[in-house]
Amino acid sequence: QVQLVESGGGLVQAGGSLRLSCAASGLTFGSYGMGWFRQAPGAEREIVARISWSGGNIYYAESVKGRSTISRDNGKNTVYLQMNSLKPEDTGVYYCAADVSRTTARYEYTNPRAYEYWGQGTQVTVSS
Repeated sequence: QVQLVESGGGLVQAGGSLRLSCAASGLTFGSYGMGWFRQAPGAEREIVARISWSGGNIYYAESVKGRSTISRDNGKNTVYLQMNSLKPEDTGVYYCAADVSRTTARYEYTNPRAYEYWGQGTQVTVSS
């Protein structure tokens, strides 16, 4: 049974930092591209960052570029999202997701429907 478990969310003041983690089990982690998505109340789920199975291809949404770093440790079956200089508009539920397709097409890996497995989410709230 595949499980993705996010942790590290919380309440932080604007300008602060958080490091999200996603621990995976039940899958060959090193074969999957991993994405971080977020969903604000009343909004659609949107991609934040994505790292390829090898770690050699990384994508960031424009809204977080320069403030966030995605990384993975295949030995620990874990993907991370370091977020700095947080803004109130970063508030939402953050989900990690796994994609086995190894696609390199941005229009595919930025689409939530490309991902087979999802975690339960972790809440991030940034106060102004």
